[in-house]
Amino acid sequence: QVQLVESGGGLVQPGGSLRLSCAASGFTFSSYAMSWHRQAPGKERELVATITSGGGSTNYADSVKGRFTISRDNAKNMVYLQMNSLKPEDTAVYYCAANRGWTRTWGQGTQVTVSS
Repeated sequence: QVQLVESGGGLVQPGGSLRLSCAASGFTFSSYAMSWHRQAPGKERELVATITSGGGSTNYADSVKGRFTISRDNAKNMVYLQMNSLKPEDTAVYYCAANRGWTRTWGQGTQVTVSS
């Protein structure tokens, strides 16, 4: 059974940093590309960052490029999102997802609130 559990969200002031973690289980983690997405209130879920199965290639939404970094540890079945220089518009529920072919499996999400 594929399971993804996010953690690390919380309340942070503008300009601050957070590191989100996603623990994966129930599948061959190293065979899956992984991604982080977010959904703000009243908005559609949007792609934030992706990383290939081996970790050799990453991509970012323009809105987070230069501030966020996605990484993974295939030995620990973990994927991370380091978020720096956070802005109020980064406030959202953040989800990790496992991707293979046409299949995408979601975690339950973790809330990130950027406010003074």
